[in-house]
Amino acid sequence: MARYGMVIDLKKCVRCRTCYITCKIFHNIPNEFDSGHSYSRIKLVEPEVGKYPSVHRFFMPVHCMHCDEAPCVNVCPTGASYIGENGIVHFDTEKCIGCKYCILACPYQARYYNHETGLADKCDFCADRLEAGLQPYCVEKCIGNAIVIGDLDDPNSEVSKIIRTEGAVPLSPHLGTKPKVFYCNIK
Repeated sequence: MARYGMVIDLKKCVRCRTCYITCKIFHNIPNEFDSGHSYSRIKLVEPEVGKYPSVHRFFMPVHCMHCDEAPCVNVCPTGASYIGENGIVHFDTEKCIGCKYCILACPYQARYYNHETGLADKCDFCADRLEAGLQPYCVEKCIGNAIVIGDLDDPNSEVSKIIRTEGAVPLSPHLGTKPKVFYCNIK
């Protein structure tokens, strides 16, 4: 079985928000302005590189990092959050009691509380689509081909090759969560 991971190439991301909007549409997530709910978000990052007016900035799509050492899984009192055999951090709405522990525990702010359902929610890499042999919506619809998903345990998968050749790195590795979303061209 594949152990899924994702790479996002920040040079290819043009902040069109297609990944963000597509995700909201296909998962029936209420409009951000009405609810604040989102599986993903696009952050504008301005590292201290260059001097005004030649300052480097980039856009960073951020969502659940599907961590191997997921804090959200560790604090869930009911087992609603769990790591599947495929490495995806899954979420069982039948077991969720709406305690919000997982939301508070996530250092990536990748979960949200759905006031309509009274439950937490998050990205699941479109697990149902992966099982059907399809790409997640964000990957399929990305106009810049900035997002790639694949098997981290297969050295010949596109995602593994990009991590190896492009020097892709996880977000905040110092947290010890071992995220499975990697970024390349962070400079």
